Amino acid sequence: MGGGGSALKVCADHRGGINWLSLSPDGQRLLTGSEDGTARLWSTADGQCCALLQGHESYVTFCQLEDEAAFTCSADCTIRRWDVLTGQCLQVYRGHTSIVNRILVANNQLFSSSYDRTARVWSLDKGQMSREFRGHRNCVLPLAYSGPWDLPSAPCVEEAVAGGLLVTGSTDGTAKVWQVASGCCHQTLRGHTGAVLCLVLDTPGHTAFTGSTDATIRAWDILSGEQLRVFREHQGSIICLELVNRLMYSGSADRTVKCWLADTGECVRTFTAHRRNVSALKYHAGTLFTGSGDACARAFDAQSGELRRVFRGHTFIINCIQVHGQVLYTASHDGALRLWDVRGLRGAPRPPPPTRSLSRLFSNKVGCAATPLQPA
Repeated sequence: MGGGGSALKVCADHRGGINWLSLSPDGQRLLTGSEDGTARLWSTADGQCCALLQGHESYVTFCQLEDEAAFTCSADCTIRRWDVLTGQCLQVYRGHTSIVNRILVANNQLFSSSYDRTARVWSLDKGQMSREFRGHRNCVLPLAYSGPWDLPSAPCVEEAVAGGLLVTGSTDGTAKVWQVASGCCHQTLRGHTGAVLCLVLDTPGHTAFTGSTDATIRAWDILSGEQLRVFREHQGSIICLELVNRLMYSGSADRTVKCWLADTGECVRTFTAHRRNVSALKYHAGTLFTGSGDACARAFDAQSGELRRVFRGHTFIINCIQVHGQVLYTASHDGALRLWDVRGLRGAPRPPPPTRSLSRLFSNKVGCAATPLQPA
């Protein structure tokens, strides 16, 4: 059994649960979005709150932080763009008619998904909707984008994918692939018998991996729509996915994480010790970090599966985790952001960079703490 982790700092400024957190690509800032209707920017250098983002009229469901702008979406049906230096709201994106679930900034465009059964793409600067993707029969949850540079240049597909492809997952049990330039549905990925809760893309391989409440993960060719393989050993809903160096990690309501060979579907490792569902995953430098409904985060040796450390202190489910350098960030429905010292974790050596780029879950960026905090 792993030992306990040392907390660097507890940030309890929010007055409601934290639903998501994001690190900027340059590693200088952290963004949290909360049930209290606000978002907060934090400095990774000292862990201090440097801006309060107020304006949403209901809870913040998701957020994404870029170097120069922060993006939040809310149950008030809007998306907002904020200046990271001043905290000023720069743009409000209006058009969705129900809760906005997820947002994704990619290729100088803003994508969104909603309970109104649509996904949309927006002009970043003008705040206007460029395209609506309508066809799901229930709410749209995860989003992923494959840029045109990752897609074949053959004449038969080049025109269709000129603006890239958007992949969406829905509680209607399907995923859909959309042509961004035209708004047309390129493929519908049918096979799941439950809601699609999470997805990741292997963009150079043109492959989408979807996780569902039917306890399976499925791999799809996003160009042809063909189902390539089914990953079947979980006993509960698939809540989160992470793709690293041809290995797929899946967190489930069955209280385990499984590691699969992405190219074959073979399960090669199971990580246990969680007392509730596994709600968040992050691989870093040979260590697999998990967050759970049991209010603990854990660090496992990714190669052996050995539990190395348990981080205790939260009082409710951990909704999101990020890690870089020597600091682990955990955000919980208890309203706290906790920073933990992860020095001394003797995981496997960091593998060489993959030859194929891998999309992170929801394409949320993981930043680097420029000056790691020291334990108190």
